[in-house]
Amino acid sequence: MPDGFLDAVTSTATGVLAIGGVAAALRGTKRELSERTTPLVGLCATFVFAAQMVNFPVGAGTSGHLIGGALAAVLVGPWSAILCMSVVIIVQSLLFADGGITALGTNITLMGLVSVAVGWACVVVLRRALLRSIRWLPVVAGISAWASVVASSAAFTGLYALGGTVPLPMSKVLVAMVGWHALIGLGEAVITGLVVASVLSTRPDLVYAARPLIAARTLEIRTGATS
Repeated sequence: MPDGFLDAVTSTATGVLAIGGVAAALRGTKRELSERTTPLVGLCATFVFAAQMVNFPVGAGTSGHLIGGALAAVLVGPWSAILCMSVVIIVQSLLFADGGITALGTNITLMGLVSVAVGWACVVVLRRALLRSIRWLPVVAGISAWASVVASSAAFTGLYALGGTVPLPMSKVLVAMVGWHALIGLGEAVITGLVVASVLSTRPDLVYAARPLIAARTLEIRTGATS
């Protein structure tokens, strides 16, 4: 989102929300990371940064692109994902003029908080409801990625309804954002699934969302061996 697309009140509110979310993520990350998994956070942020540099014009000075929030949450955990997304968004804004400086709080809220929260919530629900084997995790990750993209675009539309400054009909904003991102989300779903599958095939122990599945499988093996 560029500067001036939302009024000062809405931008300030999302800025406060973003600061609170990042502060909470700094505390939560301590429970997710270890010496073994910390390097993956940097690699994840680099991949997301590269993916987000490919922009699709949507209209009214805004653009759509792959987000990567769900992918980051699956790989490194939701709190670490929020930090990854926030760093990427800040670097893009300050060094590449991709997204307004006064809109940093809004962009972090939409792409960092909303996308990660919705993506991770979907992972947790689908993992409990559908998974019987770790091999289904890439599918779950892909579905969650699509949902996170659509949710972020819908949240954008809601913020525009509250404090939009550009004279555009809500119907056009809704179609442009949610409609386009529903399609973009399909691409993100495929990319997310492929990346998760690739990491699982080589180092499943590094995938944060796979830890409960690996632990459950290990427990089943041990229980079977001692019965």
